[in-house]
Amino acid sequence: QVQLVESGGGLVQPGGSLRLSCAASGSITSINLMGWYRQFPGQQRELVAAITSGGSPNYADSVKGRFTISRDSAKNTVYLQMNSLKPEDTAVYYCNARITTILPIQIMYYWGQGTQVTVSS
Repeated sequence: QVQLVESGGGLVQPGGSLRLSCAASGSITSINLMGWYRQFPGQQRELVAAITSGGSPNYADSVKGRFTISRDSAKNTVYLQMNSLKPEDTAVYYCNARITTILPIQIMYYWGQGTQVTVSS
């Protein structure tokens, strides 16, 4: 059984910063890709940022230059540093990971439970 546990969401003023964390646990052999998605009310989830096992990041145009994704492979953890936050960044943020497990032997995408980020004065 694999779990992704997120933390770090909350309320912040425009221009402020937040750091999200997501830790994976379970019978994990390897984590190939980790990323963050967000979902606005009434809309589908959209990719915010992703990072490969080699550390190569990819960002949505709307967050380039403001958000930074990083990972600690030893801790099976991915982070999202969000700076210069705007009210339009308000959403539920979800962690996502492509994980290879040993029991059973399979490769699957897993999701965290989501964490609310609210940017408001």
